[in-house]
Amino acid sequence: MAVRDAVADQYRPQPGAADELVGADGRVRDHWRPVLDDLRRPAAEVEARFAAADRHLKNSGVYYRVYDDAGGGERAWPLSHVPLVIAGDEWQRIERGVAQRASLLEQVLDDLYGPARLIGDGAIPAAAITGNPDFVRPIAGVRPRGGEHLVIYAADLARGPDGGWWVLSDRTQAPSGMGYALENRLAMSGAMPTLYRDMQVERLAPFFQALRSALAAKAGREGARIGFLTPGSANETYFEHAYLARYLGFLLVEGGDLMVENGALHVRTIEGLKRLDVVLRRLDADFCDPIELNADSRIGVPGLVEAVRKGSVALANSLGAGLVEARVMMAFLPALARRLLGEDLILPNVATWWCGDGAARASVLANLDRLSIEPAFSRRPQGLSREGASLPPASDPAARARLAALIERQPLDIVAQETVTLSTLPVWRQGGLVPRPFTLRVFAVSTPSGWKVMPGGFCRVSESADGLALSMQRGGRSADVWVTSDGPVEPISLLPRPGKVTIRRRLGHLPSRAADNLFWLGRYLERAEATLRLVRALSEISVEVDADDADASGRLVNLLIAWDAATPGAVDAALKSAIGGTRLGSARVLVGQAVRTAAIIRERLSPDATRALDDLSALMATQGAQPGDLADRALRVIAAFSGLAQENMNRIAGWRLLELGRRVERAILTCRMARILGDETARDAALDALLKVTDSRITYRARYLMGTMRPPVLDLIMLDDGNPRSVAFQIERLAEHLATLPAGAGDGVIDPVNRRARLLQTRIETSEAADIDGAAILSIENELLALASDIAARFFAGAASADDAVGDLG
Repeated sequence: MAVRDAVADQYRPQPGAADELVGADGRVRDHWRPVLDDLRRPAAEVEARFAAADRHLKNSGVYYRVYDDAGGGERAWPLSHVPLVIAGDEWQRIERGVAQRASLLEQVLDDLYGPARLIGDGAIPAAAITGNPDFVRPIAGVRPRGGEHLVIYAADLARGPDGGWWVLSDRTQAPSGMGYALENRLAMSGAMPTLYRDMQVERLAPFFQALRSALAAKAGREGARIGFLTPGSANETYFEHAYLARYLGFLLVEGGDLMVENGALHVRTIEGLKRLDVVLRRLDADFCDPIELNADSRIGVPGLVEAVRKGSVALANSLGAGLVEARVMMAFLPALARRLLGEDLILPNVATWWCGDGAARASVLANLDRLSIEPAFSRRPQGLSREGASLPPASDPAARARLAALIERQPLDIVAQETVTLSTLPVWRQGGLVPRPFTLRVFAVSTPSGWKVMPGGFCRVSESADGLALSMQRGGRSADVWVTSDGPVEPISLLPRPGKVTIRRRLGHLPSRAADNLFWLGRYLERAEATLRLVRALSEISVEVDADDADASGRLVNLLIAWDAATPGAVDAALKSAIGGTRLGSARVLVGQAVRTAAIIRERLSPDATRALDDLSALMATQGAQPGDLADRALRVIAAFSGLAQENMNRIAGWRLLELGRRVERAILTCRMARILGDETARDAALDALLKVTDSRITYRARYLMGTMRPPVLDLIMLDDGNPRSVAFQIERLAEHLATLPAGAGDGVIDPVNRRARLLQTRIETSEAADIDGAAILSIENELLALASDIAARFFAGAASADDAVGDLG
């Protein structure tokens, strides 16, 4: 069925709502006609193009996190495949209105944290500010570095039934959605390249170029560093944080990566402390400093407020910027625009009444059935539902009475707003188009020449016709936003032009937290692999019944017990516990630890590597599989990840830390296996099992014609530096990587970490098979454990992992 026919015959705008596709006269709007013409092809072909957009998002690893989600939290980014198209002349009014509003809010912030004339003159009631939990008292009177509270501003817009655009909310704390808007654009321009070009859609790159330049200008010195402060990988929009940090060339940091020393902000790196001059923060102000703000915060930076006072760091946005995000401010902004700007708001906000004003409260109570009751501040009063309340008395008089009582009891914390029927845009469903409500978030950045507005934005589309599922947390989708131009659009990109590329072979400083997680990712995967190898070997040998096999089987079970993968008991029980149990050493738990660790450093792993870990996690959740078969399949996935790391990761510090984790853990575990499976009383089957779990049987059989003998087995497993599974090979690689990484001292004296590694390497190189008894192996194992601790102390001192914090896509 052709889309044009579907529009003519089936597309029905919702009664009482404006529609983007069809005007009030029932005709398709002119700027939408190219979209319909492009979609005027067989539905299967259209679906294939939309599937290409989804593949781009999947291959790029675009996701968002759903809180309290039983499916694991991460979901693929839900793209609504028909873009929102806005004509250039209409966009100019939106652009002016957003810039005007940003300028007004900047002036309000400048006054409220400065002379406070607006409060003194009664333009804003004092209670509307002092009662706001986002009023950051410690920075009152502090002038932000660069002079601006707002660097980035966003407004959530909706078109009302009259066709005009209204501001639903202001975003000044830490606006989210820019990165997702950019990914939406990349996906849709790739799926519809001809249409995108022919419609002369305004590019997004100039906006991001302006953002990068604005932040760089605040640094005030050559070689300055800009950080992107994220709450961490558990945050709803962490993908966006990592994506924008890469795109803009900023250093992605968490609170645990940072420290204040001598009044200046620094990032902990494996090379030591490095000064950070500018921070683009996506962390709410209250969590930013546990000393002067929220003492319970574990994701902030102690002393950050003091660094702000000293003017040693510029924050975008300032710690107090969230003050004007509260709904209560919307009750005063129309009058403030006339007072401060001498003009009315170009984009009016939803009519808002603050119940802290007696006259407004009386009006609200008299019209309770027609209004939406919302929290005045970010803190929601107890008894007010998350969706607000607009309850007709006929439907629930008791609920209406409770709401009225709440307003009388806590008037300062409540506002009433006029309800808005959202306009709709077309959404592709089952081969045709249907109308769905939407809102549009528009972004602006402060530049020396004024506010620059992104020509497009972040559009949230409801899955249902009633508009209640706009939140990405509740099943909403997102659409690209195309602002059309009357003339040719210059293909601007943040990518440098050929011939003007600055050659770079380093990606900047590696934060200690990222290094720590890379190191532990290597260790967790190596532990999981060792457990899986033991399970596979035990599964194969347990079918035999002779004494040698029973001895080997017992030793394998003892190994699993020793590293908390199983408890004493029958072999079958040990196998099930080791592969899918809940003990810390089980393969399932270790894989889970690896996946969680990888999520924290997702931006440093390729999409293929991330998918391999996801596949491994899904495999470990398989029910009913035989432990040996499951172990065999899981080992192949781990081998795939290791191959990707070896072949795809650049040989810089991050890769070396991942390798250090793998090598030190493999060496430690090999020592433990050699002690248990290869002691003086070990029989042939146990020695053969040692060769099997260390993947060294082929080499041994090729060298020795006799049966399995202890001296040559231990030589191959412990001392042979040509065997990639031997302890000697691991120690050699450890020494190589440590010699390449930054040294602890700059005076030419070998640091303790390198000294320990070299001494251990020398010991292994000068040992003979006859020297390798249980005591010697245990001594080497203890030295390796000490080396792992030294690596942590040298490179990860003070590194901390972040906790989760709520984003604002919802």
